Amino acid sequence: MNKITIRTAVKEDMPAVHKLIVELAIYEKAPNEVIVTPAQLMADGFGDAPLFGCFVAEQENEIVGISLFYWRYSTWKGKRLYLEDLIVTERMRGHGIGHVLFEHTMRHAVAEKCSGMMFQVLDWNEPAIRFYKKYNPVFDGEWLNVSLSANDLQILIEDS
Repeated sequence: MNKITIRTAVKEDMPAVHKLIVELAIYEKAPNEVIVTPAQLMADGFGDAPLFGCFVAEQENEIVGISLFYWRYSTWKGKRLYLEDLIVTERMRGHGIGHVLFEHTMRHAVAEKCSGMMFQVLDWNEPAIRFYKKYNPVFDGEWLNVSLSANDLQILIEDS
């Protein structure tokens, strides 16, 4: 395998990042859930107040993986890095790219003086669970994921 380079994503990388996001959604059996566009990624990640950070794994000028993250604030723990997605294109899985991206992201969390790093994994995604278990994380079965869509929010506001 040729050398993999990890670098901070730039605005021009967002079409390739979007392609990996769509690939992940297909893998997670939710292809219709992706509503973000490359243009929105560019605007949200590279404006005056970026909403996320991103590292890319590149091989021979092709982006083959990403680590997309943002900062969150815990009332109990303070600043935390939230890893939204770690994606390696299917044909490149099993070559250690995920490990390099994950470890690069962990080092970034330490450099940013975060109190920790958080992420989620689907309970049926055994390959991802095995991957993360190598790092001895705490799997929390106590908290439930809760969300309201933009449509839900609009309806609730209109009804109140």
